[in-house]
Amino acid sequence: MTRDTDRDGDTTRGVRVSAFAKTPDLQPPVIVGSSPALRSLLQTATTVARRSAKVLITGESGVGKDVIARFIHFQSTRATQRFIAINCGSISEPLLESELFGHVRGSFTGAHRDKIGKLQQAHRGTIFLDEIAEMSVHMQALLLRFLENGELQPVGSDAPPVLVDVRVISATHRDLPSMVSTGEFRQDLLYRIDGTHLHVPALRERREDIRELVTHILGRSQIRMTFAEDALDALERYGWPGNVRELQNVIEQAVSVASSDQITAADLPPRVLTSSSRGAYTGIERRRNTADDLYDGLLAGGYRFWEDVHSLFTSRDLSRSDLRQLIRRGLTTTGGNYRALLPLFGLDQQDYKRFMNFLAAHDCVVDYREFRQMDRNTSVK
Repeated sequence: MTRDTDRDGDTTRGVRVSAFAKTPDLQPPVIVGSSPALRSLLQTATTVARRSAKVLITGESGVGKDVIARFIHFQSTRATQRFIAINCGSISEPLLESELFGHVRGSFTGAHRDKIGKLQQAHRGTIFLDEIAEMSVHMQALLLRFLENGELQPVGSDAPPVLVDVRVISATHRDLPSMVSTGEFRQDLLYRIDGTHLHVPALRERREDIRELVTHILGRSQIRMTFAEDALDALERYGWPGNVRELQNVIEQAVSVASSDQITAADLPPRVLTSSSRGAYTGIERRRNTADDLYDGLLAGGYRFWEDVHSLFTSRDLSRSDLRQLIRRGLTTTGGNYRALLPLFGLDQQDYKRFMNFLAAHDCVVDYREFRQMDRNTSVK
């Protein structure tokens, strides 16, 4: 485990964690933070790493579940082997099956050559299945079968199954037990992947790390700028729905508009100041989900769709299910009227076509008819 050393050689400050660090396969992640919540998580993760049990990592989007997965890999006996990550929510079902299990030439349109799947590539190492809750029920069944016997069969192959030794670490920001109760996630698969459960705290639950993270982000980018005290105070008061990833984006925005080497509160995006001053959108209520928080942020005027929601989605800090739920919240308010969503979401009227094309491209168009029926039923009452 790497420890930071002060200029005078002191190594007592402890492990420092960065929940957004992206490092090559053969390098352990840099982790920045000294809050009790983060220290506790790392202590548990270090213990878990030495075992062979499967790990389920939960936490909100942007908290750094992928970094904790990589941390576990590099603390384990598999550290010299491959660490392979795959986002299950960003790949369609047919492609996901091929990505995980591989395929043989001619097994489907476009399969011009044999392909080794990610599970086989991670043999003797670790595979990280991010956003595992986004898997279809069919894919869940295929994964369950592999977890039960370690055997995989490439798509279209008639050859005997390949036996693979790989440690599986899964992650999700969704409530899997609730999904089990609604039939969206297989209970037997949950039992299989939840050998050990780690929960990564949201950034608002470890605000003590914000100043260290700011310093680290600036230093990593070799930006010779500082944050004034009023700006740091605003960052510490903000609710951070996008967590550490959003903090990085906010810093980048502030750096780009600052007129001097010192960034003040006036250089921060309006949503940060709005939420800080009003106390809106703190996200402290754990029963609320990401879509609820974003919807309230949009209504309060602290967020805008393209600048915030779209940014979170394209950086994969917001899943398709979150975006669909956000649209459902809006359609409930507008009685199924998509055009009426524009002012709610901070969009101009000329954005309608772009907005609908964006939803369609990512399979996030929600059927408006059920909300119009709901509106009529409410009117009758």
